[in-house]
Amino acid sequence: MATEYGQGYGHGLGYPERGLSEHGERRHRVPAVLRAPFAARSWREFGYVLLGLPISIMLFVYAVTMVSLGAGLLVTFLGVPVLAAALAGCRGFGALERTRARALLHLDVGDPEPLRTRQGGFMGWIGAVLKSGTSWRSALYAVLHFPWAVFSFTVALSLWTYGWALLTYPLWFWVFPVWAGQDGLQLFGDETHSIYLDNPFEITVTALVGLVFTLATPWIVRALTTVDRVMVHGLLGPSRLATRVVELESDRGTVVDTAAADLRRIERDLHDGAQARLVALAMDLGLAKEKLAEDPEAAARMVDEAHGEVKTALQELRDLARGIHPAVLTDRGLDAALSAVASRCAVPVEVQVDLEERPVPAIEGIAYFTVSELLQNISKHARATWASVDVWCVENRLMLQVVDDGAGGADVAAGSGLAGLAERLDAVDGILVVDSPKGGPTRVTAELPWRTV
Repeated sequence: MATEYGQGYGHGLGYPERGLSEHGERRHRVPAVLRAPFAARSWREFGYVLLGLPISIMLFVYAVTMVSLGAGLLVTFLGVPVLAAALAGCRGFGALERTRARALLHLDVGDPEPLRTRQGGFMGWIGAVLKSGTSWRSALYAVLHFPWAVFSFTVALSLWTYGWALLTYPLWFWVFPVWAGQDGLQLFGDETHSIYLDNPFEITVTALVGLVFTLATPWIVRALTTVDRVMVHGLLGPSRLATRVVELESDRGTVVDTAAADLRRIERDLHDGAQARLVALAMDLGLAKEKLAEDPEAAARMVDEAHGEVKTALQELRDLARGIHPAVLTDRGLDAALSAVASRCAVPVEVQVDLEERPVPAIEGIAYFTVSELLQNISKHARATWASVDVWCVENRLMLQVVDDGAGGADVAAGSGLAGLAERLDAVDGILVVDSPKGGPTRVTAELPWRTV
């Protein structure tokens, strides 16, 4: 499963286009603090805060009323279905809030786990709703979000309104002497005297204060919506347990697929290699047996050729066994096994293994095959002149790093062999990080969980 290092480094991954950063983002000559009041993100977040108050009022009233009614009726049988209906409604409002967060905050939060009913019918549905943690977290969100929505609505609307009003004061201060009968905006006033913002200096200072408010408001609103992001993600998204279950199910599928692919590879190698040679060997020995009495010299030549075929078949079986699990790895550990792999690489490889003890065989085997596949990639595709392999342990993680000075351009997202290698590591809670700029060098770092025997 070799991966071509130059693969996947095409359009959009080379030199950035004019006006774009190296990450594909458009460069701006205007600083972010000056763009913020006019940015689409700022207006989306401001709209999210404005919509939050009426939605939160409706959700709070519904949740408190229905849950209180259901709790009050628990002395009768009616309280259970009423409470279940209240929680189901809160789940529906939670779906609305997740949709609103995706649209306005661009918050990528997944849907929680669906209801799991052990028995059909209405009673089964009631039991599933009452036992679901998502239902109760949605009800908690309805209660907690209301005071926060009132606070954020008040702060955001006040700052936004006062900021733009003061900034544009030089454009509309004439309204006061013409229509209100006063010199300008009243800053202070009592029974004896009043202060109005009416001269050019005061008008300019007012506009500058408004400019400060206008520039600061988007960042304050962004901070307010950060709390909303946390609440939506924490209370309305999937629980950590459910997320972990989904990850384990995906990892289990990856492990099963990988094992099936390995079995098919072993079967193909046996069928096309050693098995075919052994069949030919049996036929040659049969012919030699028939010719033994008639032409002993020809029979001797055929036996000699069969002897060579036996050696070739044995070598293929050794290579196949090494591909399944090399004996040197079992007997002597990673240091000796990786040194043996490095000796077969097409470029000089420096191997350094700094481990005080051996990990469990499963992790040790995955580490061996990860380095073996990366070195195979270097031999076939990297056009490198040297490489290095470092293995060490940090806390509870086994670290692997393979570096070469080849052409670079390796990309996990290209859907090639590196992606398959990353999936294998992910199946055991491992991580694969590839740093491979075009022109090299390439640095591939892998992390595996550390478990000892």
